[in-house]
Amino acid sequence: MTGAVTLEHVTKIHGGTVALDDVSATVPAGRFTAVLGPAGSGKSTLLHCASGLDLPTSGAVTVAGVDVTALGESERDAWRRAHVGLVFPSHNLLPSLTIEQNLTLPLRLALVRPDRSWLRELAGRAGLAGRLHHRPAELPEEGQRLAAVARAFAARPAVVFADEPAGASGRVLDLLRELVEDLGQTVVMTTRERAAAARAHDVLLMERGRVVDPLSAPGAAIPAHEPHRWG
Repeated sequence: MTGAVTLEHVTKIHGGTVALDDVSATVPAGRFTAVLGPAGSGKSTLLHCASGLDLPTSGAVTVAGVDVTALGESERDAWRRAHVGLVFPSHNLLPSLTIEQNLTLPLRLALVRPDRSWLRELAGRAGLAGRLHHRPAELPEEGQRLAAVARAFAARPAVVFADEPAGASGRVLDLLRELVEDLGQTVVMTTRERAAAARAHDVLLMERGRVVDPLSAPGAAIPAHEPHRWG
């Protein structure tokens, strides 16, 4: 299976603290991968390094065949706008823009013409087809989260990274998995919730800056013991 994201001996040190400790892992293309662990386990740092938001202290990160760690800052920013989708813990929709304008914002920043048929597909799958001219405050909280997910896919990125999407409801998780299974997208999501991770195809369990166990078909396999790991 092709690797969409590969980390090779990645270490990240923040102010003398080792956030990632010699991590090597592969995220398969066309699958939904959850990075599961408690606060402070390094999962968000792994996502930031894998997505090009940050650079590791040492090691290499390859995304869709591109060595992200070899790019300069401006090159990395341009590459990320074109090839990476991001869902943050807060939905980060711009309140002055309509939902449609929020969806197309990543494309406009990348100077790419929107694919209107693709945007209609995303809006329909997210249940937003009749709400594109509304502003975020006019949608319920779940609708705003779904819009943030749809926005991350607007540029047809190689990988979408979702960092503990706030209050990831069943509908948000359904949409992420649906876009992977129906449309061949690749998603990496961090979470501290076993139930959310069980919705993914694959799980990387993290503890103290290391990947301690990779799992496939995690629904029946995520360990329920040692609950301090996943609190």
